[in-house]
Amino acid sequence: MIKEEIIDLIKKAVLAQGIPEQDIPAFTLEHPDEMSYGDLASNVALVLSKSLKKSPVEVAKQVVENLNKNKLDAVEKIEMAGPGFINFYLADKYFVAGVGEVLKAGEKYGTNNNLKGQKTIVDYTDPNPFKDFHIGHLMNNVIGEALCRIMEGNGANVKRANYQGDVGIHVAKTIWGVFKMLGDGTAKKEFFGGLFGFGNNPKVWGRAYALGATTFDQDEQAKKEITDLNKKIYERSDRKINKIYDFGKKISLQEFEKIYKILGTKFDYYFFESEVGNLGKEIVLKGLKDGIFEKSDGATVFHGEKYDPLLHTRVFINSQNLPTYEAKELGLIVEKNNRFPFDKTISVTGNEINDYYKVLLRAMFLTVPDLAKKVTHIGHGMLRLPTGKMSSRTGQVITGEFLLSEIKNNVLEKMKDRQIPEKEKYLVAEIVSIGALKYSILKQETGKDIIFDFDKSLSFEGDSGPYLQYACVRAKSILEKAEKEGIKANLNLENTPVIGELPKLLVRFPEVVERAGKEYSPHYLATYLTELASAFSTFYAEQVVVDKNDPVSPYRVALTSAFLTVMKNGLNLLGIKVPERM
Repeated sequence: MIKEEIIDLIKKAVLAQGIPEQDIPAFTLEHPDEMSYGDLASNVALVLSKSLKKSPVEVAKQVVENLNKNKLDAVEKIEMAGPGFINFYLADKYFVAGVGEVLKAGEKYGTNNNLKGQKTIVDYTDPNPFKDFHIGHLMNNVIGEALCRIMEGNGANVKRANYQGDVGIHVAKTIWGVFKMLGDGTAKKEFFGGLFGFGNNPKVWGRAYALGATTFDQDEQAKKEITDLNKKIYERSDRKINKIYDFGKKISLQEFEKIYKILGTKFDYYFFESEVGNLGKEIVLKGLKDGIFEKSDGATVFHGEKYDPLLHTRVFINSQNLPTYEAKELGLIVEKNNRFPFDKTISVTGNEINDYYKVLLRAMFLTVPDLAKKVTHIGHGMLRLPTGKMSSRTGQVITGEFLLSEIKNNVLEKMKDRQIPEKEKYLVAEIVSIGALKYSILKQETGKDIIFDFDKSLSFEGDSGPYLQYACVRAKSILEKAEKEGIKANLNLENTPVIGELPKLLVRFPEVVERAGKEYSPHYLATYLTELASAFSTFYAEQVVVDKNDPVSPYRVALTSAFLTVMKNGLNLLGIKVPERM
């Protein structure tokens, strides 16, 4: 990339100032916020001024003088600006060649091999059977899927994993609720068929969980019954309980698969707590002998504060001798590696467990150090509607299915006057609604909370997923018109037209993909695509693209084609589809 070439030239210019190579301070080379300040700008003179005991302006002048002696063909001019910044203006031919690269590479443009050979497993979404797939799972899925695609765009061999809590107190609460509803006839009245009159409508399982969770907190006898039930579920020691459990798990997983399909995710591996619990327990018991864990009130605990005052104590095996979530996580990382020996594993979770995960990581480093050093944890914020966050504990959870349906209905309302066949309208509405949701999540830094605003998120203008999709649809329409008019894309004109903002942004795409991969930050890509769509809108508004009588028209068609390629490639990395029309 041109940035690396310019950085090398800057380093040579610094060496010419008498600074030894090992003493060259860290400096930046970034795109200025305003394109009038150049295509790239460096602060090297500012960071050098102290060691050279000269003013930044004086240092900048000397560095610029040296740079101009060794200027690259791709650089038109180099200037000093302001208090000592050095601005680089790239030649028009560089951008024309860059647009040519876009057209030549097509779907592969923007990808790189930085992570070639790296085996990465990402676990995300992680909804628990017997509970609702809520809007938090939607957020987790959207971020996790985008990270997978971006890592693949950087050359990694990525496997998608889903880790689900199919045992634990939440399951016991649900099945206790099932028995109560069966006992009073509620389930039989409302849901015919299924197991013991308990139907296959997943909503009833959510109600059963809410009943069990509420009663658990309010009734000591119920709490004891649920705790005992939890042990029986884990041990699979009761045939009737096993039958209800197996049926409920099957129903839950089937419903989850429907949502994964809508969201565009296909998992390579499914891990369940019931499968990794014993493995995790073995690791903890070995750690107990080694002094890593300790006994406390009949439980086995890890005192994180012994290793770091910012950590705390966690239970890994409870007083009933059952492995907790923490122990299961130890088993999970080993089982992941058994199925897919990885170089890196990324776990995407809500940031409310960030502190918990720090304790878990310390325990991992002490028990499975070779695997622990390959772990990256990414905690994301919460997704809320304007009404606020709701809880499955009370049965007032906002399900993912509900939110997706609401968004789709809003899109259909906006499209009601569009002259599109009804069947196609529903297909477009689904693509647009998913795009709106995904963009709303991915445009923010991963750790921040998000309030989903229907009006802003579904707007066809400005900062939204539909805006980006519409820009693509409009570009498609222009190219179809150009084809009918017989105008082919051509960058090799005798007189190169004036280079505007659009081609300058197009050639930045590969570095944006690289940065998003290095920092696990899809928002860089979302922000870039919004800026690119805005530049295309300006380009389209200021000039006629398709005009048989205009010799520059083939160049503008080439720009439009390159824009569509980059936008589609970028949206694909975010997991957002583009409809044929809107």
